[in-house]
Amino acid sequence: MASSTHNKLPSPHPASAASRSRVRKNMAALLATVTISLLFATTSIPTITAGAGEAVIFAFGDSLSDVGNNNYLPFSLAKSDYPWYGIDYYNGRPTGRFTNGRTIGDIISAKLGVPSPPPYLSLSMNDDAILRGVNYASGGAGILNETGIYFIQKLSFDDQISCFETTKVAITRKIGKLAAKKLCNDALYFIGLGSNDYINNYLQSVLADGHIYTLPQFEDLLIDTLEAQLTRLYKLGARNVVFHGLAPMGCIPSQRATAADGQCLEFVNDYVLQFNSRVKKLLVGLNSKLPGAQMAFADCYDIVLDLINHPEQYGFKVSHTSCCNVDTTVGGLCLPNSRLCSDRKEYVFWDAYHPTDAANEVIANELFADPDVGRVHPAFGIAPSPSPL
Repeated sequence: MASSTHNKLPSPHPASAASRSRVRKNMAALLATVTISLLFATTSIPTITAGAGEAVIFAFGDSLSDVGNNNYLPFSLAKSDYPWYGIDYYNGRPTGRFTNGRTIGDIISAKLGVPSPPPYLSLSMNDDAILRGVNYASGGAGILNETGIYFIQKLSFDDQISCFETTKVAITRKIGKLAAKKLCNDALYFIGLGSNDYINNYLQSVLADGHIYTLPQFEDLLIDTLEAQLTRLYKLGARNVVFHGLAPMGCIPSQRATAADGQCLEFVNDYVLQFNSRVKKLLVGLNSKLPGAQMAFADCYDIVLDLINHPEQYGFKVSHTSCCNVDTTVGGLCLPNSRLCSDRKEYVFWDAYHPTDAANEVIANELFADPDVGRVHPAFGIAPSPSPL
């Protein structure tokens, strides 16, 4: 059920005086840059046992997880609600997914036998659908609130958590405090963020953070911010969390296009490996100090790198460029006037940043039985009926 987004959008997030000053000083430069760069922040899930019931999934992330939230942000420049996006999705229509078909989250949901959680901004908080899971992911989002600011509108991770808080209040009204607490404690939380904080923030010369912070300082900022965010989510009820690590974003077509030899940017991949390492340590620490927390790291780096380096082993032919012929100098998205490849199943990448439906399926199949993530083994929430009035 579609509804107005006015009352569901979070209030502007708090920011330090220094942060607000940086944003004001750089706003002109930020708005002048219109380029979208989002990467494999992939979805992974523990092994599911028979009879576990209907899984309740709350998804947070960027364009790799977005299923249409940005469609409801009228001023957002990070959108994919036009051809040729969705050409291989049901009915061949664009839905706001940044690929030609399904996201990895869609495929994982199908494996679980449940519908893919709908976009938060498409729902009324009176809808019973919120009892079965919600997707808060937003194209352009990052861990830091200033990340992706030149997209004008997007839901940062802080914003997405605020939206979940609103959802929890609505769930409590429907089924009562104790049942809502159990639902949120038993649900599975997918989180995939971080790539935009590099590609659409630190690595952009027109943005402030790359000039203000050294790389170690920026990593500290990301990890400290993420720790506060995951702790906040825990306090709202999240116990079973899967955080998707970053893939080798130095090897995506948009980054290869900046290299003289067209090869991967290894320094960018080094950033990714360091980030992933620190997030792993963060999750271990949170599990030790937050009672009942089961936060797992889904490491997709090696899987995606192997898919890129050896596409033929997975049934692909091309991994260095995208199926949709895009101009990486003006955003790298697939436009209605773009030329498509003859066989989309032969390509790993759909546009300059996002995988094809076929590649998403390979990655989902690999990650579905990830033994490390399987240790979470959450008691999945059963979608309840609303309490009788």
